[in-house]
Amino acid sequence: MGAIVANDEYIRTLSYAEKAMGLLKRGEIPAYPQFYELFFTYSTGVNPGLNERINSIMGDGVPRIEIVESLYNEFLKSDAIDERVNVVSDLMSKNINSVQEAIQSASKTADSYTGDLEQAEEAFAKETNAETLGMITKQLLLKTKIMQEANAALEGQLNSAQDNVSQLKRDLEEVQRQSMTDSLTNIYNRKFFDLHITRAITSARQNREPLCLVMSDIDHFKSFNDTFGHQTGDQVLRLVAMTLRSNTKGSDLACRYGGEEFALILPNTRLEDAVSLANTIRKAIQAKELLKRSTNEKLGRVTASFGVSMLNGSDNEITLIERADRALYAAKRSGRNRVIAENDKALQISSAA
Repeated sequence: MGAIVANDEYIRTLSYAEKAMGLLKRGEIPAYPQFYELFFTYSTGVNPGLNERINSIMGDGVPRIEIVESLYNEFLKSDAIDERVNVVSDLMSKNINSVQEAIQSASKTADSYTGDLEQAEEAFAKETNAETLGMITKQLLLKTKIMQEANAALEGQLNSAQDNVSQLKRDLEEVQRQSMTDSLTNIYNRKFFDLHITRAITSARQNREPLCLVMSDIDHFKSFNDTFGHQTGDQVLRLVAMTLRSNTKGSDLACRYGGEEFALILPNTRLEDAVSLANTIRKAIQAKELLKRSTNEKLGRVTASFGVSMLNGSDNEITLIERADRALYAAKRSGRNRVIAENDKALQISSAA
């Protein structure tokens, strides 16, 4: 009976796997573990919300890779991270309980030893018989040895707990890092951006320092995907992300804002310096020639457009982003592959038109 059940399970899961691989092939989506997991889960039907979302967009074919990535982050990645947090929390709780038990045991031993000392003190005050005093001393030495062993056990338990806590702390930091990192480009994600743009504004106001925001968008990205496929599109995204990361230092933060759009949070940076940095990055991106990995075929050069805004006295996160976005779209309308700041004449002309 067990063999029959196992065989049925094998056939069923194999059909899920074949359906998942079929969807990946149809959409020309790389068979990365996270994307395979997404379509395998879809094939099983165990996540109704995921299936409903995918079915609603399947009329246009298999979702594009950026949508697939977004679906994975929404429906599966967060669950995995939550699960890891729960595991770490459980281990931390067990560790604390173990230490508490060791402390309670040591405390009982100490209380007992205190009582033994008091009794011995009273006995020494009353007794004069050498043999009796010797027995009392022997018992006291035995109790002292027990107390020493209890203290040694507690010390060992505390040292072990300290090591465990250090490891758990590293695990939590790793979970936090993963939850804030874009899985495709390996730079900070939108969740991180939303959290840190608020902190950056607060810090800039408290320290009375300038703060700039750069929004960037890859030019003609859709045509790269449509012409050369999603794998090449992924390559473009990684190339741009790598260029952003290699040109940001110190407290500067590079993030994937969404799709083919990126953002730079630049603390203690004035507008002209932010524009200069954006131009450096723009030229670095343009200088890289894209090659198709399978054939080494030259696919041309990638360009990107940039918009820059600087924090003012009445700004919040929304208004700072809106001004950088307006500058970015002015750069797009002005011919792409350029940087436009919020005070640029091209932006004023574009807004007036």
